[in-house]
Amino acid sequence: MNTELLINVTPQESRVALLSNGVLQEVHIERSTHQGIVGNIYKGKVSRVLPGMEAAFINIGLEKAAFLHASDLTPKFKGVVKSNGSEHSGTPNIAELLHEGKSILVQVIKDPLGTKGARLTTYVTIPSRSLVLVPEDSSLGVSSKIEDPEERERLKDLVEAIRSETEDDFGYIIRTAAEGVDERVLRSDITFLRKRWQDIQGLSRETTKPSVMYSDLPLVHRVLRDMVGESVEKVRIDSRETLAGVTEFCESYIPELLDVIEHYPGERPIFDIYGVEDEIQKALERQVQLKSGGYLIIDQTESMTTIDVNTGRFVGHRNLEETIFKTNLEAAQAIARQLRLRNLGGIIIIDFIDMKDYSHRQQVLQALEKVLAADSAKTYVSTVSQLGLVEMTRKRTRESLEHIVCEACPICVGKGYLKTAQTVCYEIFREILREVRQFDAKELLVLASQDVVDLLLDEESDNLAQLQTFVDRNIRFQVESLYTQEQYDIVLM
Repeated sequence: MNTELLINVTPQESRVALLSNGVLQEVHIERSTHQGIVGNIYKGKVSRVLPGMEAAFINIGLEKAAFLHASDLTPKFKGVVKSNGSEHSGTPNIAELLHEGKSILVQVIKDPLGTKGARLTTYVTIPSRSLVLVPEDSSLGVSSKIEDPEERERLKDLVEAIRSETEDDFGYIIRTAAEGVDERVLRSDITFLRKRWQDIQGLSRETTKPSVMYSDLPLVHRVLRDMVGESVEKVRIDSRETLAGVTEFCESYIPELLDVIEHYPGERPIFDIYGVEDEIQKALERQVQLKSGGYLIIDQTESMTTIDVNTGRFVGHRNLEETIFKTNLEAAQAIARQLRLRNLGGIIIIDFIDMKDYSHRQQVLQALEKVLAADSAKTYVSTVSQLGLVEMTRKRTRESLEHIVCEACPICVGKGYLKTAQTVCYEIFREILREVRQFDAKELLVLASQDVVDLLLDEESDNLAQLQTFVDRNIRFQVESLYTQEQYDIVLM
């Protein structure tokens, strides 16, 4: 698979596009005013403990308090705990582990999303090129992407030997990039990670207020680090300053990428040349067209994302069942791509077109799972439910594309619809009756949008005349150009 990275950098934001065979698969955006904090390590202070939720809110120096669940506390918190002067083991109530004002070292595992604060863990990890340090653990793990049993065992033996030699009791995860490396590389990474952890601990001891102890790499460097082990054909960067920084970073950590990094000098924006801007705009639309003529409807809400599959113009060539099957197969491919492109996470409900043939349902599920295997985010797909729905989850750590580049419509406030002008007219009629019964006024002035006033004076003129006769008051109207269709005011004169 031909994989390319396009990097567009301006003083305001950095954008990275991942293309496979010329087709946009992922887009990452980080703005200078709103940088992601996943991976950052903070010294926090417990601001509130919630025993009923087995959780606590932690002040880490941000606008919103972050959330820490009891399941994200390391064994040192849950193993041996003093309570009423005695010690006991097990998992006690979180109120016995944390109290308001307690200082705690935490790492962000999920960015603040919407109205929710960041999600935290005390299982701190620090990545390098070949290894991930897990200071609160002593186990040794190997990336599942290293499939050769002999290579897995070789790497574990090397790390174990270095740990024994240096009396190192930290835990490590051997990354995919470590495949084939020698002892020198692993030893260098371990030395680097231990020094970084010592620096974090030292800074934590000196710091008294909630603040950041360690920041993850900026977006461009982070994407390159996480792409280690992938077959990247080209990395094109449109900023010479960023190119210099990336080159220096790769010389130290990812030397194999040096040969594929190049500067894009063109006058036309790099995202325009490769059609990325158009794809980003399409990814913000509710409807996704399929090549066959079918389409998807994607609705993102706070609790879940729903995806509806429709045949549209596709009528097939044989029979209805075959048409439905082919549409669903194509939709499975498109859905997996849209999840990555839009960075949708959490609970996802897919309403494939109903298939009577059991083998067809299984093939569609298998096709979906196969294409999701290329997704770096962890996914889980269930079987088809009794209602014909496929339920799945995708791990969400950062804001979706829509939440980064869009905001809720100030007119409909995210509902996606407005009351009709006729509905607003009838609300005005009811409000006039309410006002007349409560207050003594000789005349009423109605302030409303152009469409509502036009409707009142045209189609609803008979009803308006009857109302004026009934209330025995003169009713005047004034168009307010800044009012939305749902807005109106009634002024008593």
